[in-house]
Amino acid sequence: MPAPDLVTAELTLTGRITTASNATFLGSIGEAAVVYKPIKGEKPLWDFPDGFLAHREVAAYLVSEVLGWNIVPRTWLRDGPFGEGMVQLWQETDPDQTAVDLVAADDVPETGWKQVLEGRDENNRRVALIHEDSQPLRRMAVFDVVVDNADRKGDHVLAMEDGHRHGVDHGLTFNSDHKLRTVLWGWLGDPLTAEELDGIDRVSDGLNGELGRDLADLLTAEEIATLAARCARLRSAGRFPVPRGEMPAVPWPLF
Repeated sequence: MPAPDLVTAELTLTGRITTASNATFLGSIGEAAVVYKPIKGEKPLWDFPDGFLAHREVAAYLVSEVLGWNIVPRTWLRDGPFGEGMVQLWQETDPDQTAVDLVAADDVPETGWKQVLEGRDENNRRVALIHEDSQPLRRMAVFDVVVDNADRKGDHVLAMEDGHRHGVDHGLTFNSDHKLRTVLWGWLGDPLTAEELDGIDRVSDGLNGELGRDLADLLTAEEIATLAARCARLRSAGRFPVPRGEMPAVPWPLF
């Protein structure tokens, strides 16, 4: 039996993620497990006045595809039980792996990890926010700069069994103003690799072709122009940026 069409086949709800700030449901399309976020369930945000969060999630997937690094799981718009919304293929993570962690400040590993910040927990103990030093996470950090992700929490990084890392929850992206908030600051100021620069070039080139045409249905012209400018600025600098502006450098909560 052929696989059902993910856009037109029946989307059946199987549960709800109650910890999400917007309406988020688990569902299935045939045997495919999915996440469904209806536009009707979005809460308006003062600093994201244009468009819908679901459109930004799909736009993030399109940019991820052009980068070629498989960061964002397959994501698309379609109708569902509560109207049009974002649908994304569910990813089964490895519970024995973590890519971002909060550890005692004295227990930060000497190798394989990057420390982002240090603070104190509710018991006044010194703790450190760390993330792994890996190629998949570096690629995600580059992606976040390109799309100006304002909400890269630790729980938005999915650790897969094969070592790959997926990024999810990209509703707060493609801002006209700088709003980068992320837990992936471990490489700030480090030079970008040739492969990372090539990925940025693919996005810049794509904005003049199919990617630009597809994004025009999801984002404003100003947001697309700002995306192009971010790519050009990052390509020219050739290194990971450092925090700037008045916005906090990390999201809250961190996870």
